[in-house]
Amino acid sequence: MIDLEKIDITNFLPHRKPFLMVDKVLSLGDKHVTTSFYINKESVFVQNNIFVEAGLVEFAAQTCSSIVGKSYFDDDDIEGKGTKLIGFISTIKEVEVFSCPDIESTIIAKAKLISRYDTDEFCICTLQCNIYKGVKELLSCQMNLFIQEVK
Repeated sequence: MIDLEKIDITNFLPHRKPFLMVDKVLSLGDKHVTTSFYINKESVFVQNNIFVEAGLVEFAAQTCSSIVGKSYFDDDDIEGKGTKLIGFISTIKEVEVFSCPDIESTIIAKAKLISRYDTDEFCICTLQCNIYKGVKELLSCQMNLFIQEVK
């Protein structure tokens, strides 16, 4: 079983502050992930004290890539010593933005893996993601990601 407190999300994602949009991994499995992000006023996606649509999409993409990123690590080596990953959004199939949250709030993303195609060199996957502030849904999207281990 994975100790979620030991997960350093920067092992799964190439992003760093101020572009890193995942603070904590709340749950993680082979086909699902739940993450959180606290929006502060210094976020690159804040305009007029609102976290804008592009920030929600980026938070969704980073959350989704955590599911696939996990597969490059053993459960007993979740710290990812030496493993580096790179990923790209290849397609956004559907996106609906219902509302944008204010600064100084925490948002939660819940993603699930729909399909995955692996080769020896890369992975392409389709994922569904929903973002919430409390019980209010902010975004729903489906996207394809391209993930590759950098050797």
